[in-house]
Order: sequence, then structure tokens, then C-alpha cells
Amino acid sequence: MSCLSLLFLIVGISGACSGFKICAFNVRNFDIAKSTNYRVMHTLTKVVSRCDICLLQEVKDVQGKVVKALVGSLNRYDDHYHYKSVASGGLGSKPNDTDQYVYLYRNETVEVKDKYQYADKKNAFSRDPFIVRFQAKATEIEDFALIPLHTVAIEATNEIDQLYDVFEEVKLKWKSTQVMFLGTLNAACGYMTGKDKANIRLFSNPGFYWLIGDKVDTTVRAISNCAYDRIVVHGQPFLKAIKPYSAKVFNIAKEYKLTVDKALEVSDHFPVEVELKIKSSGQIQAQFQPVLLIAITVVTYVLDILPFTSAV
Repeated sequence: MSCLSLLFLIVGISGACSGFKICAFNVRNFDIAKSTNYRVMHTLTKVVSRCDICLLQEVKDVQGKVVKALVGSLNRYDDHYHYKSVASGGLGSKPNDTDQYVYLYRNETVEVKDKYQYADKKNAFSRDPFIVRFQAKATEIEDFALIPLHTVAIEATNEIDQLYDVFEEVKLKWKSTQVMFLGTLNAACGYMTGKDKANIRLFSNPGFYWLIGDKVDTTVRAISNCAYDRIVVHGQPFLKAIKPYSAKVFNIAKEYKLTVDKALEVSDHFPVEVELKIKSSGQIQAQFQPVLLIAITVVTYVLDILPFTSAV
């Protein structure tokens, strides 16, 4: 390859991006026993490897062994990316309830800027949100907070409404309204009706956009057809940073040719996902111009001296 060709290749790579995907997956009782199931772990690895950030719910792993095993599997699965994790403590209203929120994220594309466990003074949540602020410089939104929620179904209306108070706290704490809510909200099939929406501030107050619609089925079993799992963003800037029509369910049974029984070994929910727009190649090249110039200089020098070093 000529020096000129290699330089063009570097410039092309610096402006090339394949998209930025955020996912949420209720993995249903993901504990030590489940993590020893090779089929389950292999499927989970494939699912999460598609995402730059993936929120897992119903993780039962206060000792950290299950998440460590999954992160190890992810990092062996794809040499191009290196995953890290950040997890809440055990949550839940029952003494022995150890449900956790766990974020898995690609270290190359995203950085954790801050995090905190929401203190629920009203006892409104069965599993208090564990909020993480991320920075993804290649995306058009760049800086945003993720607020997860896994409701108790019969309390879904009240819990979803209380997310507005969490939003207000995040806005005050981080001086930002760039927020995404995601998780198993149980916002469907009798747990949240059309009449209930009037009592939910994420519906009645302006500026909140529900990206997974009411008629979408996020469940594995054929007997149910419910939009339990949702993604909601706040504000026009965040909405404009979303790739159109990218918010959807990822049907693991269809995509990986699994029987219903095999899919249910993983979860009774399907993952939901959305893509953020990536900055234009010109914006990215300008952002990384100093690094690019150094790389070009080094490559040019190496190629110039290579014939001489090879002849010695």
C-alpha cells in the first residue's frame, strides 16, 4: 500500500461510524445458576454486543460474579470493543430481593461521567432508579442521563408518574434535561390504561416522547401482546438526536431462530432499543484533527524509513 493510500484510509476511518445503539433488556432472574447455562450466556452475549449501552434488569448478582462472567464473554466475543459495567446495589421492597440495574457499555464509544442511586423518600418505587450520566462524543446529543425503571405491574401507573420527580432531581443535580427513561415499565395490558395516562406526568406534561408505542409487543409468549418495555426521551434536542424509526423491539427468537422455549430460557421479555444519530464525518474529523495529524505524521515517517530498515 502506498503512503498516500494509507493516509486516505486513515481519514476514511476517522469519519466512519456505524451508529450508536442504546438497549434495555429484562433478563428475568439472571443469577449464578442461569449464568452457567451456555445457551443463555451465548444469546445474551450476542444481544448485548449489538449495543453501545445496554441496561439489564432483574440481575441478581450482589457479589458481581454473574456480570463479570458476561463482561468476559463479551470481550472474548468481539475483539473490536471492550465492555465495562456499572451496577446498582440490590434493590427491592422485600428483604431478600436483590434485583439490580446493570449497565454494560463499550469503553471505546462511551464514558461514564457520573452516577447515583435515587433516594425514594415517598416509597413510590419497588426498585429505585439507578441513574447514570454518559458521554458519547460521537453522537449528536453527546451528554445524557439514563433513568431505568422496572415497576411492579400493579403499581405501574403510580411508579411511572413518579419518574417525573426523578427527572426534576436530575435536572437540578446535573443542570441538564437530556434524559432517557427505559426499562420494564409495565405500561400496557391493563396495568396502564388510556384513562391512566391523564394521571401520569410523563404523558400529561409536554416534552416527553414515548418511542416504543402502545401497540408494540415486547413479550416472548404468543398468548400475550403487551408493550411492557418502553423507551422515553425528554426534549426536542434529544428527540432530534434519535435516528428515525430506530426505536423497536429486537425479537431474539426470530433473529436467532430460537424456539419459544429456548427464548424463554433467556427471558420472557424481548430487548428494546434505539439508535442515536452520529455526527457528520466533517464534525468528527474536526474533533479529532490533532490526533489525526499525529497519526499521519507517524505513518508517513515509518513508511519513509521502511525501505531502508528492510534492506539492513
